[in-house]
Amino acid sequence: MFRFVREAFRDIRNTGSVWPSSPALARAMTKGLKKIDGHRRVLEIGAGTGPFTERILRHLRAGDRFDIVEMNAAFCSSLERRLLAPFRSRRSGIPVVLHESSIERAQLDGPYDLIVCGLPFNNFPPSLVRSIFRTMLSLLREGGELAYFEYAGVRTLKAPLVGSGGRKRLKGIATVGKSLRRQHQGVQEFVLTNIPPALATRLCKSNGVVVKRKRRTKSKRKPVAIS
Repeated sequence: MFRFVREAFRDIRNTGSVWPSSPALARAMTKGLKKIDGHRRVLEIGAGTGPFTERILRHLRAGDRFDIVEMNAAFCSSLERRLLAPFRSRRSGIPVVLHESSIERAQLDGPYDLIVCGLPFNNFPPSLVRSIFRTMLSLLREGGELAYFEYAGVRTLKAPLVGSGGRKRLKGIATVGKSLRRQHQGVQEFVLTNIPPALATRLCKSNGVVVKRKRRTKSKRKPVAIS
């Protein structure tokens, strides 16, 4: 925990919080794992100190594969020592690979059945958010699940503090999220027992067809495609 707090203050933009995620949020984010039959391919992005990693490892079985992407070297070292090396010593037949990299540069071999993402999207520009989601969806099999989260009400709380440019950025991120939920059957779960409370979102990858809403006569906006 102290390692997480230190790294969070050192690089708050890419860490996004000063407190690790709770077991309740980990359960919400990894629900899809139990629903997958047969051999499963799982990808975690932005593992941090590993609250989601630990839960995924607990539920892996023979024939599964687990890839982890984390760009922070200190977090990678901690994950390897505390979780991954002990797991490999007990379950050597299940491949678990840690990639010290950003998701854009990681050498990954999809498709995956489940992607769990802990990246702090509200800290990024909308163009980067769209790019990361395109990358993740390209790595996800048809019908696979992508889970990510954000802290409840964070954009509302930030808006008065960030100026007009910041509010425009936050609005753009919200638009990306709405479009994703519309295109990919998004389901959200409020997790009160997290610090701070969080909203977990699970998407089921569709065929990329966007169902357009009936256009209002005064609006010329079109759905934003993220696929």
